[in-house]
Amino acid sequence: MHYKVYDLVDTGDDRGGLIPFEMGMNVPFEVARAFYIFNTRPGTARGSHANRNSQFLLVVISGSCNVKIDNGIEQSVITLNRPNQALWLEKMVWKEMYDFSYNAILLVLSNEKYDEKEYIRDYADYQLILSSDMTGEKGADVSS
Repeated sequence: MHYKVYDLVDTGDDRGGLIPFEMGMNVPFEVARAFYIFNTRPGTARGSHANRNSQFLLVVISGSCNVKIDNGIEQSVITLNRPNQALWLEKMVWKEMYDFSYNAILLVLSNEKYDEKEYIRDYADYQLILSSDMTGEKGADVSS
């Protein structure tokens, strides 16, 4: 399994919702980085890459978006449209976020700090790396 959808537990009360993020409870890694994507122009896709080391937890705080997940063999599309739902993505998964609703806010947590060297931004390179990993060949460390 290269991804998992989590239902987050709302611990709020009559004052409103509250969803905590805790390692081991609903975050399957120690968080080293957090960011959010907002004001995405219509028709714009985000992501379109894989990461060698980074895992991600995606939560749509407001609005909705679709996430296309590709592990080189299978593709899935997950719609995130509730703030009490999270999508965990394993490392080496190609991801593309698209169809952002107006005023969508996508929160992203990661186990790694930003390092451009771990990004694979060309899908053909991604497929080459995956196929060399399966055969055990060396030398397919394609840098973007």
